[in-house]
Amino acid sequence: MRGIIILVFLFTPVILFSQEYYVYVAAESDDVVSLIKFDGKVSEEVTRIEVGVMPTEIEGPHGITVGPNGDYWYLSLAHGNPFGSLIKYSTKTNTPIASTKLGLFPASMQVSSTTGLLYCVNFNLHGDMEPSTVSVVDPESMTEITQIMTGSMPHGSRLSSDGLFQYSVAMMSGELFEIDAISLKVNRVLDLENKMDHSMHKDMNHSSMKHSSVKPTWVIPHPYNNVVYVAGNGSDEIIEVDLDKWAVSDRFKTGKGPYNVEITPNGKYLVATLKGEGSTAIWDLDDKSLSNVVKNSTNVSHGVAISSDNKYAFISVEGIGGEPGKVDIIDLNKFKLVSTVNVGKQAGGIAFWKISD
Repeated sequence: MRGIIILVFLFTPVILFSQEYYVYVAAESDDVVSLIKFDGKVSEEVTRIEVGVMPTEIEGPHGITVGPNGDYWYLSLAHGNPFGSLIKYSTKTNTPIASTKLGLFPASMQVSSTTGLLYCVNFNLHGDMEPSTVSVVDPESMTEITQIMTGSMPHGSRLSSDGLFQYSVAMMSGELFEIDAISLKVNRVLDLENKMDHSMHKDMNHSSMKHSSVKPTWVIPHPYNNVVYVAGNGSDEIIEVDLDKWAVSDRFKTGKGPYNVEITPNGKYLVATLKGEGSTAIWDLDDKSLSNVVKNSTNVSHGVAISSDNKYAFISVEGIGGEPGKVDIIDLNKFKLVSTVNVGKQAGGIAFWKISD
């Protein structure tokens, strides 16, 4: 009898449950957004969502973010006539709920878990080289509350982990902006080339400014330390800014054309796409050492989204010409590419949604 019990125990099947990771990625030249699922080994496109509203125009889905509670995702359509728009979607059905007009070429955005407001930079890619704005939107009513003037061609933007400050970088004027997310005023402005403190932003003469050689394209605050990191796309460097001193505290060289940067939620690794060489670089922020440079599956590496458990980086890769875009998945423990999936052409904006068992 004892032997039978042992045999039953030995041959009882062990059921292993794998986690599934979900990200949204926008394809600017196809007017689609793809929902991607990754089970730790294989990635697949679960659904492809048509997002354009004008039947004969490419409207350019550009920026994308998932709200703090995961119930909604938000998308900017950049190629408006003349202005772009913001659309709110349900993550349950991936259908549009409401929309509103923003500024010229709206790009990156986030919703603050503290204020409940959405902050979206207006990149103004096809407009005059003059100061543009950050649109502030109430995502409940989907109404634009105000526009806050910043620099020339603001592109990358992120909120502080407490949701109280919004940081953005202006690509052509080479500036870092700090906006108070409650008062909706610019607190401070930093020139990333000569380290001038432009606290009196209203007195600046942007029309006389030269185009930046740094060309900052993205900014990410550290989740715990009082610093932010900026991608210097034109100067091939990552710039660390000390928020207490409001000054550049470090610069470290990268490969060609760093574009988007993100930090793992535990603050350990910084991940940057190198748009000019089709690679993704990973730094250990404990000592700012380069952990690895991973070659992407095709050219024109663009966006970064990192899983909430710190394990994977999801990279949008645009492709060239008529090639499909791709999402590359990098294991952040092994520092290697582990999966790739095709999406629409010119994959750009990318946002992590959730992990499910």
